[in-house]
Amino acid sequence: MKRFLLALMGMIIGVALTSAMGATLGVAVGVSPLAGALTLNGVAVGTSLMGGLAPANALRAGLYPEAWTGELVKAFRSAAAAIGWYNKIRSYDQYVEKDAIHMVDVGVDPEVLVNNSSYPLEVETLPDGDITVRLDKYQSKPTRITDDELHALGHDKMASVIERHKEAFDEVRFSRAIHSLAPAEHTTKTPVLLTTGEVDGDRKRLTRRDIIALKKAFDKAKIPAEGRMLVLCADHVADLLEQDQKFAAQYYNYESGAINRMYGFEVYEYDACPYYNTSTKKKLAYGAVPATATDRQCSVAFSLKRAMKANGSTKTYLQEAAANPTTQENLFSMRTYTICLPTKAEGLGAIVSALKA
Repeated sequence: MKRFLLALMGMIIGVALTSAMGATLGVAVGVSPLAGALTLNGVAVGTSLMGGLAPANALRAGLYPEAWTGELVKAFRSAAAAIGWYNKIRSYDQYVEKDAIHMVDVGVDPEVLVNNSSYPLEVETLPDGDITVRLDKYQSKPTRITDDELHALGHDKMASVIERHKEAFDEVRFSRAIHSLAPAEHTTKTPVLLTTGEVDGDRKRLTRRDIIALKKAFDKAKIPAEGRMLVLCADHVADLLEQDQKFAAQYYNYESGAINRMYGFEVYEYDACPYYNTSTKKKLAYGAVPATATDRQCSVAFSLKRAMKANGSTKTYLQEAAANPTTQENLFSMRTYTICLPTKAEGLGAIVSALKA
């Protein structure tokens, strides 16, 4: 009886400690403390019921990558929903197999006949091809958390580390997404225009006329009117705020990053838009350092009918201090697969800050 009571007391203490950690983890990844506590206890209880597959002392306070992975996936989805222009892009998650997508590239659209009187109709073949798109692999370098830190700070240190890894992943995936959706260079179907406004320092400001010019270029390229997106960089938002009272009124009443519609574009704001060489109108490689003399940031336009995103597997990695008796430190890192890119080299555009004359 005494042994039973001791075991029961140990279980109760373990659940209480696991609940405390789960609540802290929930706050770190952006869900309610209750959800975090229930998830972590669910993992501990569920695994201990599955034929002894759970680690020893599963109901005691511990570090559970299985719980983190599920909660981090939810946190990634919440972060994506908060980025308005990214959230609008069609998801291809259902087509992902082994962190890759098999897509059919439709080369041309079928010809439509109007009031045709000639029969039989000519048969045409649409040149489709199977293309395998492999999702980009994102990995974070392991972060060291010593047992001394956890002992002194409780579980706040671990929660902070998890949150910082998540934020670092979000920053990279969204900035790579907007870079991918910007055209590589100026063409008829991927117009890259220069601003024409007054000089501000070493560049020309963005004006409404420039957005009208982009609309005209999309119209000439026969880009569908529905689903046109415009993501303004910080400089261009400031340009319109200073010049245009109507835009300022729209800006200060926006929700979820959406400012309003302008000339058929849904307008958003994002400060990590890519850079272009103003002479060649070619996009700089992702991560390249802009040259002061030639390169300026752009605002990006794209059609939702020519863009896609997809998420694959997510996994967390942990080496516990118990496996490191000499250093007594925990190591934590993450890996996830995701991608965002245009489905065709059309329906993309950019407005680049022109250099002053």
